[in-house]
Amino acid sequence: MTHSISDYQWLVGPAAVGLLEELAVSDNKPLADAARLRKTLSAARVHLLLEQAALRRRARQKFAAAEQMFFTPVGLEQATDEVVAAYKASRFTGQENVWDLCCGIGGDLLALARRGPATGVDRDAVTAIFAEANCRALATEIPHSVTLQTRDVASLDLPEAAAWHLDPDRRSLGRRTTRVEHYEPGLPIMERLLANRAAAIKLAPAAAPPANWQTEAELEWISRAGECRQLVAWFGPLAKTAGQRRATLVADGGFRSLIGDPDTALPVARQPGRYLVEPDAAVLAARLTGALAAEHDLAGIAPGAVYLTGDRVTPDAALRWFEITDLAPFDLKRFKALLRERRIGRLEVKKRGVDLDPARLARQLRVPGDRQATLLLVRMGENVVGILARRVG
Repeated sequence: MTHSISDYQWLVGPAAVGLLEELAVSDNKPLADAARLRKTLSAARVHLLLEQAALRRRARQKFAAAEQMFFTPVGLEQATDEVVAAYKASRFTGQENVWDLCCGIGGDLLALARRGPATGVDRDAVTAIFAEANCRALATEIPHSVTLQTRDVASLDLPEAAAWHLDPDRRSLGRRTTRVEHYEPGLPIMERLLANRAAAIKLAPAAAPPANWQTEAELEWISRAGECRQLVAWFGPLAKTAGQRRATLVADGGFRSLIGDPDTALPVARQPGRYLVEPDAAVLAARLTGALAAEHDLAGIAPGAVYLTGDRVTPDAALRWFEITDLAPFDLKRFKALLRERRIGRLEVKKRGVDLDPARLARQLRVPGDRQATLLLVRMGENVVGILARRVG
């Protein structure tokens, strides 16, 4: 369906406020809502209202004020959630005006504006309208000035010594890519912008940064709720440990960072200890498992396996601990009988490096029972080993 700029301006204006509030408390019956709204509105505006109501419901996972904000489907998908954005903005301490390039609907821009003056730039007119509307909607939370520019960053000349954050488009070829040379703006433009060294570039967690960035930048993998959300390359004065890697776990109550060398050797245990330990997703993505294991005197449970093992629990947000109760080559019938014997009716299945579907396996292993456990599958030599365990903490 075709929408005009005036339709989007209407959507973020006062005329649509009450309609969006009604949809927020409706029974979420799109057909009935559409029939009611079409009595007074065009099909294009009805579509925008229903789409926005659905996007706001999805956005609650990222933004506490989602019901006051505006999103596009791609903009919501790519937006940094507010907790991660607040952590990133905190790294711009000491910077005055910060430019958020390719700002999208404003996830990072809002966090930057809470810490100081900020300028958002996006070449898409609709996205810029939504980003500006989001800044207005949350104006009481933003004590600093924030401005929007609708332009292509390829033609942008930043003020001398300006600090900036860039979220390049990772779908420039029509599908998501991890290859930085296929991002938009491309590498030549990013390198030109890097003449202003106080910079942060947001990348996909699986991206392979250019070779010179490996030494010039600090590469930081950031996770939230056990999922690695993004990789950020920090440059110049923002790179606290240039040439090193950082894994950061962000939560509502703060963050935990690990800095280290991806080549830190990981010893392998002769046999599993009392506990199996799973490193956080950011640690795995940053290839800092060896550094984290050395910090806690842990070892790999098998060559090439990401799970660790040890005999003593040491609390750390970067580690999830499981007390091992049973370990054996995995066999469906054997483990189903074991679960039945132990009355384990609630089973969580996790796996690393094993070509099995955890959800399907959990259904196949379902038995009656009032207890719960975790089954972890790991390749040890030629065998897939099942480790039955209980979560600790």
